Amino acid sequence: MHAAAARLRVFLCTLALVCLGLAGAAPPTATAVPTAAPTPSPLCAWRYMSNSTVLNVAFPDANATYWVLPYALGPNTTLELSGTYPAARYFSLNTYGTDFNTVDTLRDNQIVPDPGSANPFGNAGAAAPTPTNRSWHATVVPGAADHARNQIRGLPAAAGSAPIGFLIIRVYVPDNPNSAPGGVPLPEVTAKIGSGAALPMQPCGAVFDPAAYTGPIADAATAGFENVIAKAASGAFPGNVPEATFVNPASTSGLFPNGDNKYIGAGLTYQPGRIVVVRGKSPSFPDTRAGQPVTAPGRQLRYWSMCQNDLVSPYPVVACASDFQTRLDADGYYTYVVAAPADTPATVAPTVTVIPWGSTTVAKKVLFLRYMLPAPAFYPQSIQASQDDHTDPAVTMGPYYPRAAYCSAAVFAAGGYRACGLH
Repeated sequence: MHAAAARLRVFLCTLALVCLGLAGAAPPTATAVPTAAPTPSPLCAWRYMSNSTVLNVAFPDANATYWVLPYALGPNTTLELSGTYPAARYFSLNTYGTDFNTVDTLRDNQIVPDPGSANPFGNAGAAAPTPTNRSWHATVVPGAADHARNQIRGLPAAAGSAPIGFLIIRVYVPDNPNSAPGGVPLPEVTAKIGSGAALPMQPCGAVFDPAAYTGPIADAATAGFENVIAKAASGAFPGNVPEATFVNPASTSGLFPNGDNKYIGAGLTYQPGRIVVVRGKSPSFPDTRAGQPVTAPGRQLRYWSMCQNDLVSPYPVVACASDFQTRLDADGYYTYVVAAPADTPATVAPTVTVIPWGSTTVAKKVLFLRYMLPAPAFYPQSIQASQDDHTDPAVTMGPYYPRAAYCSAAVFAAGGYRACGLH
């Protein structure tokens, strides 16, 4: 048992240090100001975090946070997770392979609570349970997984090796905007070999920001990572599509996709004095920041957002306007203006939401509309239905399809979206 535990400890130490190629990277100099200080122990869990400021890669949503745990499972190895349901709009456990493609997903309302606890995501219209009875346990297994037993499938061992994958926790729109995990600790993790050795890993005291490290190994790791992301993103957009036109992506493979989300995107190019205006109808959603339960009945989507992203590797998000941040008119329609500061109208109508262009040195951008978990009654008009049926979203989404147009900033300031040819 002690030998097995020692092997497990050595393996996990090595994995934590080399999975991003940073074992030989130089730490920040005295004058550097890293976003977050590296943690001292390689055996803590959730060392890596991704959001709009740290590891901002692969088109993240600015209203979500992603915690990453590299994993490698031998034939008899499992990862045991012990957590608490967050106070948030959505959370899920996701496993990915070395190629950043999805292996499996276990969503909030699929996770069976511990005895004596309740799942606040589970029953439509149910009141959320108190924080003292929201606990759950789940297991990452090498091979077939039974979701009914809170199992999630990880990469299995192959030909005597244990390939490196990634376990990711996603949390969207925590009730408390100052608590990214949703007011609860991140799950504790225990690595186990069969019924023998067990190695507990507490959540790290601080996240690790690779951008805070310098040196040839750090540079090579960053370049390698961005190369993988760039190759995946290069196949995401179909060719011969007019700009400022929302279409289904050709693929999201290799971009840590979330199976509960689907997207349509519009390519944009900056020109001084020109803005982008987007008009469409808002689906209904549970406004958890306003105190509505996640399970509020009659809502069309769990979550939606409009996000502006740099179309250059590693494809960071610039800014998002999520459902609860988007202004609507009396008929439930939104109007977005995507503009650089110099082109943003001095005043906009109270029904207009401004999304910043970001740096104009990055001329190419992509605007994504994200839909999460459509209700059955809304499904036929959702992005999900368009992609499942391989249909044109401009036809199947009806009034919910976002129509976009380039427009002079002066023209929009004088006449609003109608002056830009939108209705």
